[in-house]
Amino acid sequence: MQGNPLNIILLIAVLLLIDVYVLNGLRGTPKKWKLFHYKYFPVIHFAVAALLLGVLLLAVYVKMDNMIRLGLVMLFFIVLLFKLCFVLILLVDDLRRLAIITKNRFKTKSSSSPAHINTIPRSEFLVKAGLLAGAIPLVGLKVSMKSNLYDYHIKRHTIYLPNLPKAFDGIQLGQISDIHSGSFFNRKAVLGGVEMLLKEKNDLIFFTGDLINQYSYEMRDYVDIFSKVKAPLGVFSSLGNHDYGDYWNWPTEKDKIDDHKTLIKLHKQMGWDLLRNENRRLKINGEEIGILGCENWAEMSRFPKYGKMDLTVKNTDDLPVKLLLSHDPSHWRAQVLPEYPQIDMMFAGHTHGMQFGVQTAHFQWSPIEYVYKEWAGLYHQNQQQLYVNVGYGFLGIPGRVGILPEITIFTLKAGPAPNSLNA
Repeated sequence: MQGNPLNIILLIAVLLLIDVYVLNGLRGTPKKWKLFHYKYFPVIHFAVAALLLGVLLLAVYVKMDNMIRLGLVMLFFIVLLFKLCFVLILLVDDLRRLAIITKNRFKTKSSSSPAHINTIPRSEFLVKAGLLAGAIPLVGLKVSMKSNLYDYHIKRHTIYLPNLPKAFDGIQLGQISDIHSGSFFNRKAVLGGVEMLLKEKNDLIFFTGDLINQYSYEMRDYVDIFSKVKAPLGVFSSLGNHDYGDYWNWPTEKDKIDDHKTLIKLHKQMGWDLLRNENRRLKINGEEIGILGCENWAEMSRFPKYGKMDLTVKNTDDLPVKLLLSHDPSHWRAQVLPEYPQIDMMFAGHTHGMQFGVQTAHFQWSPIEYVYKEWAGLYHQNQQQLYVNVGYGFLGIPGRVGILPEITIFTLKAGPAPNSLNA
């Protein structure tokens, strides 16, 4: 099981407190609201809460169809959003009741029968307002999910590499990941994102896996669009867990193998250099760095391990800088960091930021962080770095909330990172 266990325990504790508060609020409603005063309502309330938490844990840790997985995750967080909005209004009502208690205590001279908050009924108006407040964001959520699907955002980072040859100092590298062509339904919007990438005039471009959802035919309407992705020093690509046909029920094993061969040909047709446990030497003015591509390697057992790092790093010992394309970010901590300290930086995708969360310049959160320690953005450990792109496309539910589709632009700089970046 991945993710910090303490974080998971903290999450469960917070959810329990929220549910206790919600139940307290509902049980304090007028008696005419019979459902909330039903004898077994608390049992039902916590049973539903436990079921939803179980749904979340199943979606995160158990192998299942990705459409079902994202549906379960979204169900959990939609209910949670409703509860949070309701809780905010309940807090207003409790502040109102507390103010009344305080006022009554100052008025009375006798302390033998002090007022108590539970003797003051909840405001029927505020409880109704809370239920309405919980429903309104759900409407906005539905609109936001669809409008964000193709709202491509460019993220820029300067990457410092102490051993970077001078000839490579200042070159620009673009990254996209997780295209998932089988999910697209708007060619014009997809083309718009590609044009954004090309306007950056990158020197080279990385694609870090998951070209498709299930089978190669999904690319039929998009090969011409992604064939436009070119760069002077080349476009290098790697395979993700969805690129092997493991999530489709093939009539025969031969059909699966043939489809995978077709997918590999598509990379070549688009002019992309697909790296399958191999590497390339990139040369400028007689100086070289290594571009390495490992096939999918995941720490979690429900994702495949096709990667072979011993082959990926073969004959690269003399290269001063090695940049690795590997789809699943768990590969970095599980194998790259402990066994391959010569890898300067790894580029990954896979997580999508679970297509749900909050991401600003200085703060990010998504439920995926309870599964992957590194799930979005730039990470450092000692002299090694990792970047996780949250994806160009989408999978399962056709929606993104807070985690927008990403195009990443890196500027490579020679020398150590400023102290502020190492903090």
